[in-house]
Amino acid sequence: MTTSVPGGGPRDLSGDELVRVLATLANPHRLRVVAALARERMYVSELARALGISRALLQVHLRKLEAAGLVTARVEVSEDGKAMKFYEVERFAIQLTPEAVEAAERTLTPPGDGPREETKGSK
Repeated sequence: MTTSVPGGGPRDLSGDELVRVLATLANPHRLRVVAALARERMYVSELARALGISRALLQVHLRKLEAAGLVTARVEVSEDGKAMKFYEVERFAIQLTPEAVEAAERTLTPPGDGPREETKGSK
């Protein structure tokens, strides 16, 4: 499994990275955010209007996309002195094959070694 990384060439994703990226993209709101930003970079308010969602909800999804390395943000100052946070997609390509999944599985954090996953009914 390879992906392009900022400032470098392709590299293999670890199993944990693959899980994080796929889980992040599994949400329809986040998929729409990536699609919109693939067309053009946008600032938060513009993106929220384009997607028809609140800025607060959009911020939640943008934070998850940033954490997965799928989008980046840059603050720019407009002509009137207003700070605007622009988002854009980080270029990525993931080839998902059975062999790639098998290779990624070998690098997964063993159960119990990572953060505890919450299940329904657990507190």
